Amino acid sequence: MIPKFEKFLYPFLLQLKDKDVSTKEMKEAIIEYFNLTEDDCALRTRGGTAFQLNDRIGWCRQWLRRALFIEIPQRGVYHITQRGADYLTTHNDLTEKDLLCYPEFFEYSRAGNPEVTNDPNDSTKDVEKTPTEMMDNAFAIINNDLALDLLQRVLDMSSNFFEKLVLDLLLHMGYGGKNKELAKVTPTSHDGGVDGIIPEDALGLDKIYIQAKRYNKDNPVSRPEIQQFIGALEEKKATKGVFITTSKFTAGAIDSANKATKKIVLIDGDSLANYMIEYNVGVSKKKIYYVKKLDSDYFEE
Repeated sequence: MIPKFEKFLYPFLLQLKDKDVSTKEMKEAIIEYFNLTEDDCALRTRGGTAFQLNDRIGWCRQWLRRALFIEIPQRGVYHITQRGADYLTTHNDLTEKDLLCYPEFFEYSRAGNPEVTNDPNDSTKDVEKTPTEMMDNAFAIINNDLALDLLQRVLDMSSNFFEKLVLDLLLHMGYGGKNKELAKVTPTSHDGGVDGIIPEDALGLDKIYIQAKRYNKDNPVSRPEIQQFIGALEEKKATKGVFITTSKFTAGAIDSANKATKKIVLIDGDSLANYMIEYNVGVSKKKIYYVKKLDSDYFEE
């Protein structure tokens, strides 16, 4: 029998105490830690779409990552952070309640369930939800984790790939009309401060110019970069532009875009990931749940 999910948190973190561990190594270590049998490892989730063991390990990774206990320096490799290492020196167990003491995990949990609290005396933690509310909360949590994985994967790719991704996303969002073939990524050596161009209307009379910056989250886009983009639009006599980044925009960058005579839309990393999920770019459907209701018309005589 597979232990409950929360029981996986501590042994997962413990495996990283002295070294980085790959996904395969982590699975082997967890199997040994709990002394799981082949039958245990073959158990599936209630929906039957995943193995319970893989599902629990995957969610451990996400929770510990959200609490900043671990990081993923490269695909499929886990590394313990200083916070995680400090926790291991003073604890021999780890629960959701412990993780909620950390603001990053607390905010993450609240994103899927606004009633989550890190105050043990707060009675709202016992508020019961309807099945519909629980499904909505679970959906939000899953999408939040998917967004995090999407941004990490984009950062692992090249700048050229990112520029093509941005163009593909805008096409999926409906831009380009019947002239999708006119959408293009500009050559790096002759981009003139613009990474891509896409027609806005069906006739291709108006164009939207694109700037794409694949930055780490601790490297926000600042005012000078927005001003440079505005200058590039001026040079091309363009009126509309989209600036997309995997990081954030500083207050100065946002102010500069708002005051520009051009129409400039700013899309930060969080919005980018959410748009990718909404418009099915870089993601695929895993399972569809149909919520059905009684058909009253069928029972009329």
